[in-house]
Amino acid sequence: MTKPKTASLFKAVSPYLAPYKGRMILALLAMVVAAATVLAVGQGMRLVVDQGFAAHNQELLSQWSWLLFVIILVMAGASFTRSNLLSNIGEGMVRRLREAVYAHLLRLSPAYYDVRQTGSLLSGLTADTTLIQTVFTGVLPVALRNFIMLVGGLFMLFLTSTKLSLYVLAGVPLILLPIITLGRKLRLYSRQVQDHLAEASAHLSESLQAVRTVQAFGREAFEQQQFARNNQKALLVAAKRNRIRAFLAAMVISLVFGGVTFVLWVGGMDVLSGTMSPGDLAGFVFYAVIVASSVGGMADLQGDLAKASGAMERLLDILNTPALIASPAHPTPLPEPLTGALSLKNLSFAYPMAPDAPTLHDFSLDIAARETVAFVGRSGAGKSTIFSLLQRFYNPSSGQITLDGVPIQQLAVGAYRGVLATVSQEPFIFAGSVADNIRYGNLAADDAAVIAAAKAAYADAFITALPEGYNTSLGEKGVRISVGQKQRIAIARAFLRHPTILLLDEVTSSLDSLSEQHIQQALDHLRQTCTTLIIAHRLSTVQQADRIVVLDSGRISAIGTHQELLSISSLYQELCALQLGKGT
Repeated sequence: MTKPKTASLFKAVSPYLAPYKGRMILALLAMVVAAATVLAVGQGMRLVVDQGFAAHNQELLSQWSWLLFVIILVMAGASFTRSNLLSNIGEGMVRRLREAVYAHLLRLSPAYYDVRQTGSLLSGLTADTTLIQTVFTGVLPVALRNFIMLVGGLFMLFLTSTKLSLYVLAGVPLILLPIITLGRKLRLYSRQVQDHLAEASAHLSESLQAVRTVQAFGREAFEQQQFARNNQKALLVAAKRNRIRAFLAAMVISLVFGGVTFVLWVGGMDVLSGTMSPGDLAGFVFYAVIVASSVGGMADLQGDLAKASGAMERLLDILNTPALIASPAHPTPLPEPLTGALSLKNLSFAYPMAPDAPTLHDFSLDIAARETVAFVGRSGAGKSTIFSLLQRFYNPSSGQITLDGVPIQQLAVGAYRGVLATVSQEPFIFAGSVADNIRYGNLAADDAAVIAAAKAAYADAFITALPEGYNTSLGEKGVRISVGQKQRIAIARAFLRHPTILLLDEVTSSLDSLSEQHIQQALDHLRQTCTTLIIAHRLSTVQQADRIVVLDSGRISAIGTHQELLSISSLYQELCALQLGKGT
């Protein structure tokens, strides 16, 4: 794939700079003023030399020196204004860019995350956006300043001496050629460095999240070696990049100052012959240094631009990834009143990572409003796939799902998911307080509603026994409470949502009998008001379902009550003996 050019990448960021147009214009004006004052310093130097030193005129020397000082003060003020404005613009632009990337990541389907590591994406939100900020607050302003100084310096050079200016111009291609040629390699190596660092970041994130497993198996040294290996890859490529940058800088410096020395020699000969004044030569050398510095500065800027370009490519890869699950342009409103009747019609599905291995085959099932339906089957039978399709994490390969007769793909994604609540085997608990975790089901709920939901989930007793009650921080992933307590908080979260459809994914499969009893009591209350679908392993859970669907390799093997299936389904009998009976 052809990589976008740097100019195209900057163009892609322009929407995030749009709110700052006024300040950008002011910053550009300040930059022009600062550049103009620098160029004026050269004229001041010429006047000080010719009318002060050479003329032995003390009064004029003082006047032109004071004028030169005023010019320097103006230059300092303009530079301050430029730097302050551009820093604020860069901070604001990067904030908007970071928020846009994060918002887009939240809307991408799980299929996107199936093939990517979280640590790599975190790198895009932190390291890559920081590089972009560096460009817009440091690199790009320097590049613009160098360009203005280059144009202004060339103009002043020709105004001072056409002959010497032609010598200067003759040396410019010698400086630009290595910058352009080696700059391409710099950009390539910079992208490779960022990719290797992203791999290291992904490994770091994964190993720290699994730190208990790492320590339990004594794999600290192994993980450290893996991380060091990824860092070493980045280091080796960075060393190549740095050698090129150093070589480029040395070459440009040699060419620049070699050219200045040559011009100084030619100009000095003209001064000795009387065809040029000492002040003109001093001014010309000043402008020649400015022009040479502006061109030479591009060597270092090229490396920084290359790193930023690589970062922007990675961010654009994220932003340009289409959201496979999206609301239609004109969504159908949810039916009123909403009953929760579901119909799964001729569903077939294969995960994107394994398109040749379908997990559902022409699956059809009608579920009445407020009915409780349990799904059982061997591992890989398609139970979790059905739940994923119901939650619109994926679209079916064929067939459709309807809610009260309306295809769910015609509904706004947010509106449809707003009537669902899910309680999984290992519910995610955020690092905030107990109240915050329960309120995640309904952000508008007040404290009284949160407490009522906790009581309904049989969670209030253990919550009030915590050190700070509902304000107790639960730590990352809820490490301060047990699995059963996490389940009850997740059920309280579902209660607070007042769902029309409740999805229970192996909720009690790993709990002790007492915890299971508490959770079953909570779920009994919740199921009275909604359509409930259950993935179950335990016999006690299955027996409470109105119907049980037995799945085999993505197809329905049998449907019925517990007693009916015991007499008609050999697969169900096997599951009861091998799985459902465990822990009962």
